[in-house]
Amino acid sequence: METAMQLNPVRTRLLLPFNQPSSRVENQAVIEPPMYVTRPRSRNPFIEANTRQVDIYHLRNECVVPVFSKDNEITISHQAFIETVWEAANTFFRGETIDTPEIRVSHIIKGRVPEAIHKPVDMLLEGDKTMYYERMAFCLEVPSISEDIDGSPLNLTIGGVRAYNHENLYSKKGMEKFKIFIGFKNLLCTNLCVSTDGYLSEVRVMGISELAKNVLKLFQQYNMAKHLHNMTAYKDSYLTEHQFAQLLGKSRLYQYLPIEKKKLIPEILITDSQINMVAKSYYTDDNFKVLAESKEISMWNVYNLLTGANRSSYIDNFLDRSLNAAQLTDGINKALYGNEEYAWFID
Repeated sequence: METAMQLNPVRTRLLLPFNQPSSRVENQAVIEPPMYVTRPRSRNPFIEANTRQVDIYHLRNECVVPVFSKDNEITISHQAFIETVWEAANTFFRGETIDTPEIRVSHIIKGRVPEAIHKPVDMLLEGDKTMYYERMAFCLEVPSISEDIDGSPLNLTIGGVRAYNHENLYSKKGMEKFKIFIGFKNLLCTNLCVSTDGYLSEVRVMGISELAKNVLKLFQQYNMAKHLHNMTAYKDSYLTEHQFAQLLGKSRLYQYLPIEKKKLIPEILITDSQINMVAKSYYTDDNFKVLAESKEISMWNVYNLLTGANRSSYIDNFLDRSLNAAQLTDGINKALYGNEEYAWFID
């Protein structure tokens, strides 16, 4: 599915994906609510771990925005990040249906207003408390751009991660870091499929306009047709039970290899507990387990077992492991046809 894409400039006025008027500081203009369709979500979340789901209204109206302590300059808020990506998506994919964001947060940071500094905890009122979330991840589905691979419906999905624990908030304002991606979500299991050209692991910007430019640049460089072609090829490659067992065992051994040997082998970020989840899902997953009468499992199923286990990752390393799962799957698939780079994992 070859899609012609053109880089378009971001409009001055940003659109907010919910019906609440507001204004923003810095170069965050007055926001107008767009026309959109909100789809009911009954599927599992795209990330689990210790996260909770919130909406953008909650982030805007019930959370404070942290500042850089040495100069009191405000950071780019979670909601500003989401709005910027949402607007860029609507600009680039003009005419497509883009759903409202699914937002997951973790690591709540609590505080108090100055008037409540000396109050006992049991006497605090709701108005005395402040809060924000150290980590946030979100996804925007584009259901009008979809594909099917081996019975798995996929929707184009755009999103990002912001983790304040990766910033030095005790210093003066400097470059702020963001992770952004464009790929596909498997609707059978809500696993995210991320490719190398669809992921920027550390976008460093000073403001909203720079962030928007980086988002549009990512959309421009992403080769949707190639990504889909590579994933489709996985359904025609198979691991034997022995090779799959080797993959699990070698993945656990990898964590304890001598540094010199580990440097010679491609990196794997999956944890021991996630390897255990993959092993269990090999027999129990409703959609991607090995068939009872079979001694082989397709690489498409293996890929989804890996991305399914990754949903237990914390927000700040979730996207890096998503990409690593894709790289591992692609490498193993090539090893089945004679490539030596990832052969250690299944030999």
